[in-house]
This record gives sequence, C-alpha cells and structure tokens, in this order.
Amino acid sequence: MAVLVRIPTPLQKFTQNQSEVHVEGGTVSEVIVQLDEHFPGVRERLCDDRGAVRKFINLYLNDEDIRFMDGEQTEVGDGDELAIIPAIAGGTQ
Repeated sequence: MAVLVRIPTPLQKFTQNQSEVHVEGGTVSEVIVQLDEHFPGVRERLCDDRGAVRKFINLYLNDEDIRFMDGEQTEVGDGDELAIIPAIAGGTQ
C-alpha cells in the first residue's frame, strides 16, 4: 500500500530535499522500515534503540495522532498520509 509521508525540514537532508515521499507498508512501523530502506538514517532519527517512536517525534496518520490509535502498529491504507512532526521546544521567560 502506497503511503504519502510528509518529511519535516530537518529530515529532508536524508530524502534528497524532498518534503514528501511515497513508500509501501501495511502499518506505520512497516512504513518507517521502508522509509529507512529508501533513505538510510531516517529510522534512527525517528525511533529509539528498541524501535519505538521517540517521545519528541509525533506521527499523524490522516491528521490523527497514532498515539491515540494503535501506535506503530496502526494499519495504513493505500493513499493514506503520514506526517512526521518533530516537537518544538523553547520560549521566553
């Protein structure tokens, strides 16, 4: 199943400066694996040593946070969109 993955600017150096790529997969986890096969280095930026999505990375499947679905095991369908959103910290005091 082809999934459109929206790549944030900090990770576009891995995707030849592409902001959107299409990869195959039946679950979010499979999409991440395929993304890394096509663009090595992406997975280690998204996942920890156990393979879980890092806490400061938010993944939205069709505008829904996967944390409120089945996490990395959330099923994806043909034409779905997966957005990678890194958390932003900062502010003024």
